[in-house]
Amino acid sequence: MSSEPARFDRGHTDDLMAFLTAAPTPYHAVAAAAERLEKAGFREVLETDAWDGTTGGKYVQRGGALIAWYVPEGVSAHTPFRIVGAHTDSPNLRVKPLPDTGAHGWRQIAVEVYGGTLLNTWLDRDLGLAGRLTLRDGTHRLVNVDRALLRVPQLAVHLDRSVNTDGLKLDRQRHMQPIWGLGDVEEGDLIRFLEQETGLAEGEVTGWDLMPHSIEPPAYLGRDRELVAGPRMDNLISVHAGTAALAAVSASSDLAYIPVLAAFDHEENGSQSDTGADGPLLGSVLERSVFARGGGYEDRARAFAGTVCLSSDTGHAVHPNYGERHDPTHHPRANGGPILKVNVNQRYATDGQGRAHFAAACEKAGVPWQTFVSNNAMPCGTTIGPITAARHGIHTVDIGVAILSMHSARELCGADDPYLLANALVAFLEG
Repeated sequence: MSSEPARFDRGHTDDLMAFLTAAPTPYHAVAAAAERLEKAGFREVLETDAWDGTTGGKYVQRGGALIAWYVPEGVSAHTPFRIVGAHTDSPNLRVKPLPDTGAHGWRQIAVEVYGGTLLNTWLDRDLGLAGRLTLRDGTHRLVNVDRALLRVPQLAVHLDRSVNTDGLKLDRQRHMQPIWGLGDVEEGDLIRFLEQETGLAEGEVTGWDLMPHSIEPPAYLGRDRELVAGPRMDNLISVHAGTAALAAVSASSDLAYIPVLAAFDHEENGSQSDTGADGPLLGSVLERSVFARGGGYEDRARAFAGTVCLSSDTGHAVHPNYGERHDPTHHPRANGGPILKVNVNQRYATDGQGRAHFAAACEKAGVPWQTFVSNNAMPCGTTIGPITAARHGIHTVDIGVAILSMHSARELCGADDPYLLANALVAFLEG
């Protein structure tokens, strides 16, 4: 990856597909990103330790969030940051505190709906189960049962004759509980099963954050394999591209800024958590980096004033079957390059100055880019962008990759676009 004109690199997209498979949960996404950064020479620093001002790549991981940064030689305490912001979570189903349930001889798992997922896309899929187990001693263990374990069965058309005329109507409580076997319900059965799967002693797990995931692997699609279908593209495309870009620029000897990757959790439900963009994590890490290099409040203020953040999240490609739902003059297309996301009501944080920052990065990288704005008659989504701008006073620009089937269990994008995004991020982080 470089700032030279971008050409489609199937190797980058292959690696994205491997990343999607390795990251069925935010916790696994953080682990996969950290592994890639470690190979690039980054080292983990603990929030509970004292930090020093040494140069090089460092990262902090907290649950489903990761903040990584690279301190070049010769920077001052007030050197501004260049930040790529993203999020690790995706809309899905999550296991409840009392998971074991069932009816009529079926064993089921009690789940809660997380975020704005398209419920029907979880029906009749072979699902695995993954997440984080908290042990009695307070440590964590990642678990990933990546085989056909669960299924949310749809009602047969014979028992719902109107489904194809009146539409599918799903009750989030009654209709979304997956089955995973036959027999009587046994309290503690699921956790005992996961303890066995991970080689833990019975009773060792005292807490859990678990979620089903589709086990169907990502795949190239289309006549010329010009598309990619896969799970959790919103927003692991950006996490993967940001990780690759940060690793690439860390090899540069001429950086005018301190490049940062901020991958948050809980964007899909408002970002209000200790690992979300509306929490203190990013500000704390940036401030401690300034202070560790001998700076004070004035240096912190100067650094933040010169900082720019690209909030990278997926956006809507124009849909061939629902063209009227899009703005009539803004039609982002697959493989047309990353999109600049604009909303004057600040659901996206982009302004004219931000547009210039993004255009300069794309021009430097030789990457085409597009613009997205919502149809005035349709409510607009939002991102971590406005939150980052408001919470930290950092100039923020919203960008991303255009996809179809957003918030589905399986989404679709152009096979070129992830690589084009990563090249644009490299140019941005290089300054």
